[in-house]
Amino acid sequence: MLGLWHILPLEVGLVPFGLLMGALAAQKGFGPVEMMLMSGTVFAGASQFVALDMWRDPIPMLTIVATTAMINLRHVMMGAAMQPAMGRFNRFQAPLALFLMADEIWAMAMRRAGRGRLTPAYYFGLATFFYLSWVFWTGLGTVVGAIIRDPARYGFDFAFTAVFLILIVGLWRGRRSIAPLAASAIVALAAHAWLPGVWYIVLGGAAGVLAAALSTPEPS
Repeated sequence: MLGLWHILPLEVGLVPFGLLMGALAAQKGFGPVEMMLMSGTVFAGASQFVALDMWRDPIPMLTIVATTAMINLRHVMMGAAMQPAMGRFNRFQAPLALFLMADEIWAMAMRRAGRGRLTPAYYFGLATFFYLSWVFWTGLGTVVGAIIRDPARYGFDFAFTAVFLILIVGLWRGRRSIAPLAASAIVALAAHAWLPGVWYIVLGGAAGVLAAALSTPEPS
């Protein structure tokens, strides 16, 4: 229950984000069932947004798969960072935990791990409700999409940015957080300006991880 309680504030950002996703999917011809199936099996907002943006007839399947796989490469780094804190997860719980590892859930889990032991009960309290909420709100978004023809008019498009600003604040650890955040931002902006596609996501994440590793003092 503690994990459920801690994830509730992020639900505020998830609702408009999910509705926006569903509204965009409705413009591509998705119905509630198709959208909920996509959200339930993919469960990766950034990848779903990119896939919907590229969705057309005929569907460029290989391009969508390659692009979304590149975006989700950050999950490899996220999983590696969380693995040392998963000592209490058994062989069945660990794969399920990684499947449910969205950015928000990972951030909350790492915050918990930094303050004590990360337990399966806490993690799945975070993840299960967040997962079901995402599936529900994206499905509902396809229904209201016909009503909200221009989601940006109501500021729904800012939900994605707002959620990640909240995550950054929650993970702030003082001066030692400056180098990873600065490196990630600078590299991501440069890659976005100079490289095609979504390389800025992968390179920005890798730069942040590298900067964190280099700026962490070795134990004496």
